[in-house]
Amino acid sequence: MTSILLIEDDITLSNYLSDLLKKAGYLVEQCFDGEHGFNKAKSEQHHLVLLDKMLPKLDGVTLLKQLRQVSQIPVIMVSAKGAEEERILGFTHGADDYVAKPFNSQELLLRIESLLRRAKPDIESSSQEHMHFDDLSIDVNSQQVHLNEVLLDFTPIQFKLLWNLLSKQNVIIPKAELHEAVLNKKLGAYDRSIDMHLSRVRRKLNEAGWQGDRLQTVHGKGYCFK
Repeated sequence: MTSILLIEDDITLSNYLSDLLKKAGYLVEQCFDGEHGFNKAKSEQHHLVLLDKMLPKLDGVTLLKQLRQVSQIPVIMVSAKGAEEERILGFTHGADDYVAKPFNSQELLLRIESLLRRAKPDIESSSQEHMHFDDLSIDVNSQQVHLNEVLLDFTPIQFKLLWNLLSKQNVIIPKAELHEAVLNKKLGAYDRSIDMHLSRVRRKLNEAGWQGDRLQTVHGKGYCFK
């Protein structure tokens, strides 16, 4: 089930949004200050973050700047300040969408649905929505991976990385291409984010009893699933 991290210090509003999201079918975890919210967001155990701009301990913009150094999880910023310069500030520091208070609840749900849809692996070029490799199965709609019918614990980014590699078996994917497909940003000169995520995916597969080393690094060229 899709999980949303809600970082909002107004307890009344947070509880209202939590109820709204749960009724829409989402799992919701609430945080009430920026420091706690940042620690939860960087763990990448959620599919989307709904982030208030004005927060105690760590404001929303600073939280977002720090989060973007370690994660590309989709973020919708919410603020009582709806001026254009405020929206530009949010987008500049990595927000995927921006909603001004007061907002229409139905519009917020539609924005969340739209952003989650964009964040899913691109399957338009393939008719596959399910893939099977030996005892490993992967489903793009549920974003779940099973080994021998046991659910494996992958974050949204790890799932997206695994899907991209498995969907192009025996094809070397250039690092810049895979980086942009998974993290939705251009590859920087010294950016090793994709290597870090791939290492974690390999480790989880190995620990579950599957051959994680089939996800290979082809030095100087990119990555390949054999």
